[in-house]
Amino acid sequence: MSRFSADLAPARVLGIETSCDETAAAVVENGRALLSSVVASQVDIHAQYGGVFPEVASRQHIQTIYAIVDEALQRAHLGLSDIDAIAVTRGPGLAGSLVIGVNLAKGLAIAQNLPLIGVNHLEGHIYSAWLYPADAPSPPQPPEFPLLALLVSGGHTELILIHQHLEYQRLGGTLDDAAGEAFDKVARLLGLPYPGGPSIQKAAQDGNPQAFTFPRARLEGTWNFSFSGLKTAVLRTVRDLESRGRNLPIADLAASFQVAVVEILVQKTFHAAKVYQAKAILVAGGVSANEALRNAFLSQREFPVHIPPLSLCTDNAAMIAAAGYFHYIAGERHPLNLDVLPNWTLS
Repeated sequence: MSRFSADLAPARVLGIETSCDETAAAVVENGRALLSSVVASQVDIHAQYGGVFPEVASRQHIQTIYAIVDEALQRAHLGLSDIDAIAVTRGPGLAGSLVIGVNLAKGLAIAQNLPLIGVNHLEGHIYSAWLYPADAPSPPQPPEFPLLALLVSGGHTELILIHQHLEYQRLGGTLDDAAGEAFDKVARLLGLPYPGGPSIQKAAQDGNPQAFTFPRARLEGTWNFSFSGLKTAVLRTVRDLESRGRNLPIADLAASFQVAVVEILVQKTFHAAKVYQAKAILVAGGVSANEALRNAFLSQREFPVHIPPLSLCTDNAAMIAAAGYFHYIAGERHPLNLDVLPNWTLS
């Protein structure tokens, strides 16, 4: 029996997200209508390190978070007195980064006597599919349950069966590198800039995806993923080409790698959706911005597929506010001694 009626209670939630290297704040009404969303990215700062440098990320959050929250409220034309609850990412993520957001959320909750709700970052990515611009002529239909979610981000690749709001069953996940990590590592092998996802996609546009036959770890009988062998195969191919004095065909390598990742993600997801009789598929997380992956899912007609717009694929606070809303109307509240959970699993 679902805890949620067809007519959900109205509420405005301020969301705060600082799980990694984006400082974000947003205001969402009724779990769906996006009133504002502000994201300060640190990509340019961390690019020189080839990845996120945790201490630098924490310092940047401290420098920007107050202004980001203020801007989110201003864009929504609201004050804190107009907010019904505060939702903040509690985990998973970098401990030092998470603490910045959680501590600010606590302070605002105390100052305004508002409910505090700690949200799982992965759950936030799921609820990005519920969001739509507040000025849209009519709200789109939300995903139907049961819903099969593929969560693909820098640190996570998981298949989650969602029975109802806030009811999750983890079917499987990566045994080693997540898809996003594989993109970053292969991009470094090819001399492409960080972050690897956009760099691989751009390079692959001019490449032949059939130029190299890279392995696909199918892990039959499970819903798990593995991209370590694929990454190693690319490394060996690069070393072999270099040892023979060949110029690296970057575009072909990128395209062949990308198609291997996309093929496994798509095949596993559709197979699971059939087995569990899902009514729809959701693809979310930073890697869901990949054009080849989006096209592969959207080109079929067997299942309705929900993929957030590009602005909501990467880390943002709107998704945290949306997820927080459903916890709020379910009557859930967190105490002010709420602590971060850097390794928090969704189910």
